[in-house]
Amino acid sequence: MVQELGYLKETASQTAGPYVHIGLTPNFCGIGGVYDADLGATMVNDKTLGARITVTGRIIDGAGAPLRDALVEIWQADGAGLYNSPSELRGAADPNFSGWGRCATGAEDGVFAFHTIKPGPLPFKDGRRMAPHISFWIVARGINIGLSTRMYFPDEGAANDADPLLNRIEHRHRVATLIAGGAAPNYTFDIHLQGEQETVFLDI
Repeated sequence: MVQELGYLKETASQTAGPYVHIGLTPNFCGIGGVYDADLGATMVNDKTLGARITVTGRIIDGAGAPLRDALVEIWQADGAGLYNSPSELRGAADPNFSGWGRCATGAEDGVFAFHTIKPGPLPFKDGRRMAPHISFWIVARGINIGLSTRMYFPDEGAANDADPLLNRIEHRHRVATLIAGGAAPNYTFDIHLQGEQETVFLDI
């Protein structure tokens, strides 16, 4: 006799809720005794190679207000364009650079900040050269799936013009949403979730 199959119904989706930044960055939120330091809070040490930079910004909603309870993570190559990852096969990345950072947006001003190094250029999957960039991942209440985007540097004009990803953006005026403001060593990068200045997000 054929067994009757019981099909399961899809579980209802959940947003990240208002507490994701508290759980992942407790020290930042004033909760001690969980970690000595929040994971991802420090990306460099005094032996890290490369030009030191600071990246600050805000996550801005459709009404133009900064989110004060979002969480931002970044991934990037080191100064030589190598990733601190087991899947990096092109060479050994700088052991004194984590290549990954995490920061919550401030409760008062909604600002996030990363103290890192300027990444080097690296190859695209087809061998073309990608411009130096930093990958961003954003979560917050009301966002069902984390949002991915990139930040490119304003002082890399020629490299940006040749970048394979930037050249795939159909509406050329939106390329500017991926270019940081400021100048070395202090860059700014506001990420707009909606509206006329909406940042280009990547489906990865």
